[in-house]
Amino acid sequence: MAKIITVGEIMMRLQPAGYKRIMQADSFDIVFGGGEANVAVSLAQYGEDVAFVTKLPSNALGDKCVKELKGWGVDTSKIVRGGNRIGIYFCEKGCSQRGSNVIYDRAGSSIAEVGEDDFDIDAMLDGVEWLHWTGITPAISDNMAKLTAKILKAAKQKGVRVSCDLNYRKKLWSKQKANEVMSELVKYVDVLISNEEDSKDVFGIEADGTDINAGVISAKGYESIGKQLMAKFPNIKYVAFTLRESISASRNGWSAILMDAKKVYSSKKYMIDIVDRVGGGDSFGAGLIYSFINNMSAQESIEFAVAASCLKHTVEGDFNIASVDEVKKLAGGDGSGRVQR
Repeated sequence: MAKIITVGEIMMRLQPAGYKRIMQADSFDIVFGGGEANVAVSLAQYGEDVAFVTKLPSNALGDKCVKELKGWGVDTSKIVRGGNRIGIYFCEKGCSQRGSNVIYDRAGSSIAEVGEDDFDIDAMLDGVEWLHWTGITPAISDNMAKLTAKILKAAKQKGVRVSCDLNYRKKLWSKQKANEVMSELVKYVDVLISNEEDSKDVFGIEADGTDINAGVISAKGYESIGKQLMAKFPNIKYVAFTLRESISASRNGWSAILMDAKKVYSSKKYMIDIVDRVGGGDSFGAGLIYSFINNMSAQESIEFAVAASCLKHTVEGDFNIASVDEVKKLAGGDGSGRVQR
């Protein structure tokens, strides 16, 4: 079985019940989530041997987070304990024409104040075949950006395959800083994942014929972006784009393309009535990693990844709780939603 690690921050997510706005809330539901942790949980549901790497405080909240990850089958043995706090984010779910809103309370979190020597990188990478990270991780702090660079360099020296989801977050850093840092880190990436906006925000490469606010997506425009990214970073073997047609906060068209140096592979498109879109891109990344590790063809890989992410949009919380059989069933064309008896 393949050994996979994902590296990043997991946060405590506080959310009003249902579709209440934060201003209406008198209580919050607690779940946990974060880009790389979401990927790890998805992969664990697929039966993969996956570990999540982070730093969490040595208190009851850190213990609860570790217990949650273990409960979903994620290896937590590489998590370092220490520091002062776990990051928090408040999530107000959107509906119809009202978009979702996220408020971060993550400054000074244990992982943000990590020291370069907090992790034994050789031990972390021992026996690992695949490493996944996102652009959120180096955006957390300068310390985390330096540590990410050290981990990536060591991973490439050991022959580990590396995937990255660009995941630009304007509330964490500027486009200029993102470009400066990510331009160096992406040099160690084999599989690059992006969406409608991130390649523009991070690298200034924009798709023609696309207006994300109007829900207009041009797949041809993204093929051009993919070619430009592979020309800028010759180390990249595959580029994948999720294509979200935002009709409203509640209904999206969802598809993707996967590119290598020779060919473009397009998925089918799903029309999704959304329950919770947070973690949608992470579930796509996990589906792609699973497909590559299990030697699916490029077309099978993009269909599996999109189907996995389609299912995530129907699940509350950050984590995608779906099995391989469920994903393959949807990818194979059974999206009727009929009761299973």
